[in-house]
Amino acid sequence: MRNCNASEAKYLIKLLSSDLRIGLKESAVEDAIARSAKVEVAQVQRANMLLGDIGETAILARRGELQSAKLKLFAPLKFMLASPTDLTEVARQMPEVFVVEDKFDGIRAQAHIAPDNIEYSMSHGTLIETAPAGAAPAKATVGAVRVALFSRTLDEITASFPDLHLSLAQLAVHGELILDGEIVAMRDGKILPFQSLQPRLGRKTLSQETLQEMPVAFIAYDILYGENRVLMDDEWKTRRRALEALPPEALPPETLARNERFLVCHSSLHNGTAGLDDEFDAARLRGNEGLMCKDPRATYKPGRRGREWLKIKRALATLDVVVTSVEVGSGRRSRFLSDFTFAVCASETDGTLLNVGKAYSGLTDKEIEELSLWFKEHTIAQFAHGKVRTVEPLIVIEITFDRVQASPRHKSGFALRFPRILRLRPDKPVSEIDTLETVRKLAE
Repeated sequence: MRNCNASEAKYLIKLLSSDLRIGLKESAVEDAIARSAKVEVAQVQRANMLLGDIGETAILARRGELQSAKLKLFAPLKFMLASPTDLTEVARQMPEVFVVEDKFDGIRAQAHIAPDNIEYSMSHGTLIETAPAGAAPAKATVGAVRVALFSRTLDEITASFPDLHLSLAQLAVHGELILDGEIVAMRDGKILPFQSLQPRLGRKTLSQETLQEMPVAFIAYDILYGENRVLMDDEWKTRRRALEALPPEALPPETLARNERFLVCHSSLHNGTAGLDDEFDAARLRGNEGLMCKDPRATYKPGRRGREWLKIKRALATLDVVVTSVEVGSGRRSRFLSDFTFAVCASETDGTLLNVGKAYSGLTDKEIEELSLWFKEHTIAQFAHGKVRTVEPLIVIEITFDRVQASPRHKSGFALRFPRILRLRPDKPVSEIDTLETVRKLAE
């Protein structure tokens, strides 16, 4: 601090306290690093993609060592994102032949698997190594194989899913792997609703009773590292061949084996959108959200949302939004902050939050009570003697509604008619909420 002038000290404190609300995107930081180091921004982007650490990338750039950046296992990579759309857009955006997969209603997850010794024994079962105080988090090992699971927020969630460790560790016969996929609740070969997973989120210890009541499976639909090399720069069809080489073989969605813990997503090639309505209905009957449409020529672009992956969700429209302010409820909820005003991002490149509505129904009393305490601890400003509060925009929720209509009430210019909270989305970061463009398309 002594070495800072007043302005520098101010922003240093803001950085340390995570209070630098200027809508800064990582791409802007990458561009700044490239300009400072006098290198092409593509070099910085590549290094940052492999390292997953913009600070470490900046240090390498300053030293002129960007080429030395290498992918690290057990350091999570950002996920490639899909853009929400409809069948009309699929026909416009996709090539003549494209890939169709189910869109699963679970937790996006990245699995890192590495054998310490390829001649490992599976007889030891699952062991959780206890880390000493102040050390790195405990790691999950099966025999001589380490397994780690990371959420889309890049947090490690390995301990929440011990029943997946053995099935994933068995894949280590293929060497080191990084897989992209979905953790879903599954019983007797049938995928269960997302709500079945919620009691396991954030839990570090689970009883045998909980594990039996809420069984899960990991469904892999992409591979980022395998065959002793980074696969992200390969086309989807090349990555798909590498994924299908992992046991078990890819199973049609109608024949998911009972009690399976690792599955490879079923993919099919389509020439045009004819028949996608039937595919959508079939995916919904299987307990999934809808469809994913992918360009088979696409490389894997961590952290990017483009038109190479498109998602067709429920026939009933939904939006992922972030809570910006809360109010005290009425009736039996008059003791809680239960009325939520929520927003979308201005665009993919502009993180400005624009309110589009207010909802107060859809959550349980327990969820309302827990969130009310959280909002009180994360209040930015309060009005009307604390009955109305502006809060830190960190709680992501999924909203459903009847329709979108023009409204001068909100800066976004739109409002949702009869919005209802469908569910909390603790697995989704604020950077992945929907944009004003999506709202505008729904209005049209």
